[in-house]
Amino acid sequence: MLTTRLSSKGQVVLPRLVRTQLRLAPGSKLMCEIRGDSVILTPQSTRGSKEYVTDPVSGLRVSKCKPRAEKVSSGMIRKLLEEFP
Repeated sequence: MLTTRLSSKGQVVLPRLVRTQLRLAPGSKLMCEIRGDSVILTPQSTRGSKEYVTDPVSGLRVSKCKPRAEKVSSGMIRKLLEEFP
């Protein structure tokens, strides 16, 4: 269980582990709900927010493409890199 403190201004700092696991960035919005004696903070999903997956070949974290998106080949990447200044 992780703990944090309430500041004199009523602010709470979320531990890094929480921010990392939930992919929260500065400016992320959280919905606040009271359940009995508890406060539940839930990240507010935003329209168009990106989902990420781990590429099985490279092991890198990449944005998840839409179901009908055109597949990108290594040849396409090579061509783009050749045209890049």
